[in-house]
Amino acid sequence: MLTSSRLLAHMPQALRHTLLSARDLLVTAGPFLLIALFLLTLAYFALDPNPPRTVVLATGAEQGAYAEFGKRYAAALKPYGIKVELRTTQGAAENLALLRDRASNVDIAFVQGGADEQRHQQGEKHDDDANLAPLVSLGSLFYEPVWLFYRDESAQRLLKAGTLGNLTQLAGWKLNIGAPGSGAPNLMRKLLDANRIEASTITLVQQPQTPAVMSLLGGDIDALVLASAPESLMVQMLLQTPGITLFDFAQAEAYSRRFPFMSPVTLPRGVVDLAKDVPASDVRLVAPTATLVAKRGTHPALLQLFVQAAQTIHGEAGWFQRKGEFPSAKNSEWPLSKEAERFYRAGPPLLQHYLPFWLANLVDRMWVALVSIIAILIPMSRIVPPLYEFRIRSRIFRWYGQLRAVENAHGERPTNELMQDLDAIEARVENVTVPLSYTDELYALRSHIHLVRRKLQAPAPNLQS
Repeated sequence: MLTSSRLLAHMPQALRHTLLSARDLLVTAGPFLLIALFLLTLAYFALDPNPPRTVVLATGAEQGAYAEFGKRYAAALKPYGIKVELRTTQGAAENLALLRDRASNVDIAFVQGGADEQRHQQGEKHDDDANLAPLVSLGSLFYEPVWLFYRDESAQRLLKAGTLGNLTQLAGWKLNIGAPGSGAPNLMRKLLDANRIEASTITLVQQPQTPAVMSLLGGDIDALVLASAPESLMVQMLLQTPGITLFDFAQAEAYSRRFPFMSPVTLPRGVVDLAKDVPASDVRLVAPTATLVAKRGTHPALLQLFVQAAQTIHGEAGWFQRKGEFPSAKNSEWPLSKEAERFYRAGPPLLQHYLPFWLANLVDRMWVALVSIIAILIPMSRIVPPLYEFRIRSRIFRWYGQLRAVENAHGERPTNELMQDLDAIEARVENVTVPLSYTDELYALRSHIHLVRRKLQAPAPNLQS
């Protein structure tokens, strides 16, 4: 087997010179490259640019709008290699509790506007509690109207009229306001308090969504409240159920003035079913806004993916919004995350239009560190050319020490021994390879060897007078 030196010797001269020059450059710049690699590795682990592969999203009750949207987010992030685990809950209030619990695994959740009872009672300082995880908003996603469905039979029996005209007429009714942990109970209590309705005058029930719908259809309760997007299967079913009527909030504008987190919206005539003309007239509703809320420590790349998915999922026209109205930075009760703020200001990062997400995200997260590393390495790189020059020239100059020793021994050692030493030096210099720019120094060394040889071959001077 040929050694590396013998292998080089059997190569064509041009290729050998090229490989040797490349090796010299690599050895000279090696420490510089190692420092650069160390700084890049340190920056990579410090910035942690790649997101985790799993994220937990708290949704809501099964067959509700949150659950349906959760499935869409899971499908949207799957192509990026992100698994979205959906956590079924009772609703917004429970979602908030899970988000604020530092020990929970929930990273992101759907939250209904006005559902945070503690926040409204304690103000902004609530999120500064050291025992609670701080939260950030990814933006408003869609309207969640307050759907108050009631039985026509109950209106006839309790009101002696065909329709329910005002919330004050609910006295004596049996009303389901939603399961504990959902956002509807807090929301409905606010509306009842605003109408100065004593809770004792109404039989309030707190059943989960599906059992409550069954109770309404079976006549066990007179009315129920849902706070959900129209994508909820239960909402769509009740809107088309004979004998069930949707309450018209005639004072929707007034409610929106009293409660900043609410907006007046209109369910247009025929939007549910044009052929059957459902509803038969415009229905006025009040609607808080659903928001995507995350723990502040959630990986920035995940937040970026969720905001981009929100634009795809919620950006189209719907029953209550026009195309492009959502997602939005407006109507948020929590500070907007930096990722969401940048998205609403400038859209998706430019690099994502040309590069795969993982690469665009890596560059986007690391460019500041890369600029800093380059600023550090540029001054250091100036020492590479002198080191390279020193390495090449030392390959030549180290023979001058031996050549001088031979010359200085002239007259002290036998000439034939000095000639043998000189031949050995010359033979080894013949195998020295340097880049073309340094060949003049190599030829100078060879000429100096010949100069010493002539000096050794010259007759010794006659010192006799």
